[in-house]
Amino acid sequence: MTTQQKKNYTDLLYPKIEPYDTGFIRVSEIHTLYYEQSGNPYGNPVIFLHGGPGSGTTPNDRRYFDPKVYRIILMDQRGSGKSTPLGCLEQNTTWDLVSDIEKLRDHLKIDKWVVFGGSWGSTLSLTYSETHPDRVKALIVRGIYLSRESEILWFNQEGGASNLFPDYWDEYYEAIPENERDNYVAAYYKRLTSNNEEEKLYYAKIWTKWEDSASKLYIDIDTDEDPKKTLSYARIECHYLINKGFFDTPNYLLDNIDKIRDIPGVIIQGRYDCICPATSAWELHKKWPEAEFHMLPDCGHSPTEYGIAEKLVAAADKFKYL
Repeated sequence: MTTQQKKNYTDLLYPKIEPYDTGFIRVSEIHTLYYEQSGNPYGNPVIFLHGGPGSGTTPNDRRYFDPKVYRIILMDQRGSGKSTPLGCLEQNTTWDLVSDIEKLRDHLKIDKWVVFGGSWGSTLSLTYSETHPDRVKALIVRGIYLSRESEILWFNQEGGASNLFPDYWDEYYEAIPENERDNYVAAYYKRLTSNNEEEKLYYAKIWTKWEDSASKLYIDIDTDEDPKKTLSYARIECHYLINKGFFDTPNYLLDNIDKIRDIPGVIIQGRYDCICPATSAWELHKKWPEAEFHMLPDCGHSPTEYGIAEKLVAAADKFKYL
């Protein structure tokens, strides 16, 4: 075991805390979202936007923030975590989620807040901030994903991440008939949205195992995931990929970056991130040079890697008195 593997990222985080408030907010005739608040009820508000899309929040997500200073808000996005209905794809788009964040902000009577998100959470954080820049105090983004076709092809077709993890790629591609391998996202989407429950779960497990294999610098696959959550996660993520994030143009987030250039920001990226390759973070940095930028030399994608967690806590501390 290497020195990097021996380090536990939770040692860097603030102590475990429980929410002082939990609730549900109805955002459409279909969807009801779970949210929670912890830390200081009168503190600096921060919204944590989870990845996936479809992963939901975890108790450790509260711990990047000083609970004496921050009013820490977590929200499970549509179809994710404790939100209902679990795994629902209907009325589930990026723009629905941006609207939901605003509804929650209004519900909690918050004027402006710090926005914090990684991976898909970085996509959503950037989209929300560009849509409502007047509501954002500061922006912290990690593992940058811009929902572009190049990023989808890198991870979901041969020739990208498959070259780095050929042993794990085999199961992913062999599960799809040869005549459908020109578009793995479409092939998996067809199966994840079928009426065959056994088939859906089978392909969801393969989908999530492939992603887990590339998540960290040192491979560590989660084998204890709840099957229902595995299926929900795979369905929602594939739904967003096949729709290219529901953006009208290929470089929407970069093209609209001027809307947030006056907002204080931090960009954190693992150089060896094989899910969200570093080129996206670098392009964001060049478009938004005012933001503090960190390219970490010994990290992959996961926020549970020691170096990434260290920078996330430092970034949150930077803005806690903003």
